[in-house]
Amino acid sequence: MSDVVLELNDLHTYFFTDNGEIPAVEGVSINVHKGEVVGIVGESGCGKSVTSLSVMKLVPSPPGRIVGGEINFKGENLVNASEKRMKKVRGNEVSMIFQEPMTSLNPLFTIGNQLMEAIRIHQKISKKEARQKSIEMLQMVGIPRSEAIIDEYPHQLSGGMRQRVMIAMAMSCNPELLIADEPTTALDVTIQAQILDLMKKLNKEKDTSILLITHDLGVVAEICDRVVVMYSGQVVEEGTTRDVLKSPQHPYSKGLIRSLPKIYEREPKLYSIPGTVPKPKKGRVGCRFAPRCEFAFDRCFQENPELYYLNSGRRSRCFLHDDQEKDVT
Repeated sequence: MSDVVLELNDLHTYFFTDNGEIPAVEGVSINVHKGEVVGIVGESGCGKSVTSLSVMKLVPSPPGRIVGGEINFKGENLVNASEKRMKKVRGNEVSMIFQEPMTSLNPLFTIGNQLMEAIRIHQKISKKEARQKSIEMLQMVGIPRSEAIIDEYPHQLSGGMRQRVMIAMAMSCNPELLIADEPTTALDVTIQAQILDLMKKLNKEKDTSILLITHDLGVVAEICDRVVVMYSGQVVEEGTTRDVLKSPQHPYSKGLIRSLPKIYEREPKLYSIPGTVPKPKKGRVGCRFAPRCEFAFDRCFQENPELYYLNSGRRSRCFLHDDQEKDVT
């Protein structure tokens, strides 16, 4: 997996409001290799979705804007790409599955109309050929009666079927990168398992790279090769899924793992990380997690920690990994 499909380098995305500048994403650097599944996890408001929308250049503007960094897709910096160029990239080379399919699918058009539009924009084929390919895509994602479903409207389908339609639409032009923003949210566990199996199948058969955004660690364990933990607009830990879940290094990651219920142990009360995610604020000094961290000391409130490189390619944004601090302790 030496080929890097997507490289986020020191990405900054701000929202400019009447109350000042709000840094939703600050200095995020993430790599996704060909055929790799990378998960981004963290609490609501940590910047996961804004990061994905930044890649697609779909951050609502105003008030949002990418103010710094690079989004390199196969060596091309999309930050500098024109809207005309992005229209060729979106849906063709990079596709996105949004969190709620009912808000992404147009209720006034049939499933077939919306699938065929996505195909015909990027591929020079006839309407008849586009319809046949749409039926094939629906069959590929496991939708029965595809010939009939293609003429139905979104409200006539279940939540799981609508999500499958979104996946079919995203995969219709064989993109090299698929961004999935919480694709299994609000689905029952049976449908959730089917969607995950479908994504794994697409990853293996098409060699599609996937950037999966979720807050479900169970989903991460099921499908991801690597995991990136975000907190308050920053990456706080990165490593292989096994390493991060088995041996988290950042105090925030440790808190997330500790809050999982244990099957073979009875606990009177589930652990929860005290406090809440701080509101984004420009010029913040100190570790973002320090007010909630049980290991915090004076330096944590006075300096901004960098991402320390650990063994086996792991990274963690914590002063506990500083060699000088280790010597002191």
